[in-house]
Amino acid sequence: MNPQNDPSSPPEPQQQTTGESIGASPSAADTAAHPQPSEVGTRLATTGIGLPGDPIDLAARTPAAWPRKSPLPADLQIFWSWLHLVAFAAFGVLSFAVVQIGLLLYYVPPNRLRNEAEIERIVLSKPMLAVGTMVIWYALLFLFLYVTLAVFHNAPFWRSLGWRKLGWKDNRWPKNPWLYLGSGCVLSVLVFAATAKMQPPENVPIEELFKYKNTAMMFMAMAVLVAPLVEETVFRGYLYPLFAKSLGVATSIVITGILFGLMHGAQLGWTWGLVTVLVVVGIVFTFVRARTGSVFASFLLHLGYNSMITVLTVLSTEGFSKIPSAH
Repeated sequence: MNPQNDPSSPPEPQQQTTGESIGASPSAADTAAHPQPSEVGTRLATTGIGLPGDPIDLAARTPAAWPRKSPLPADLQIFWSWLHLVAFAAFGVLSFAVVQIGLLLYYVPPNRLRNEAEIERIVLSKPMLAVGTMVIWYALLFLFLYVTLAVFHNAPFWRSLGWRKLGWKDNRWPKNPWLYLGSGCVLSVLVFAATAKMQPPENVPIEELFKYKNTAMMFMAMAVLVAPLVEETVFRGYLYPLFAKSLGVATSIVITGILFGLMHGAQLGWTWGLVTVLVVVGIVFTFVRARTGSVFASFLLHLGYNSMITVLTVLSTEGFSKIPSAH
């Protein structure tokens, strides 16, 4: 191979000093020996040979010596964009509507579709309608992210969405997963104490759901086994880094927490005191994700939080045996 055409080979000294090598006339020998800055581009373009010690030529020939560092930390270096978020949101709304309508048409008799109270009773009494809708919807959201991020871009799915081992970003944060799990349990107790005196309005959807034992049990199982995994992947793995790239870390922590609280607003009957508490919980989860650089940390917090809520609910209802009877 000709060294002149090999970017990894240094230029020969004699090729840098002769007038013929740069296309200069003999009368321009002084100019060839001491070219002006504007001639550097011409020299590179016509011969591929730069000046001795020229930093531009050195960077072009040895790119490893001139690394390009991203101003963003590794956990925020993502490849999806705001356009992808628009597609994800549109898919989420459409898929939820299709799943809910499809299950309603399957489980609710046609002659009862016009009776709103009857529809609500049937939905809450059938776990597949009340809880299965969310599980199927969560699965479709995961499928969308997997296909558009991992398949189309040939990227590692979990790592791209921020699932990294504890302590990789900041050694000052604990690496023991039990500490995060326990912290989530403590957080749920604090939330329980803070909301103990709040009086939600009557017929709050989440309370109506607990009037049906089978539905309540399935809902609590989903809250522990499914919800933390999906919600942390979406909110802290997908949304947070996208917001942080454009809006900054602090602003994105708050925005992600607000969206997390609003997502649960319908379940709480839009009781703004309870929604505000969940916004704070969401901010805590995202703050831990931001500082550790790992969705695994916020997942453990969320898992501990939901697990403790489930335990407290089971204890307070004596194993769902004292749930008010439906009518």
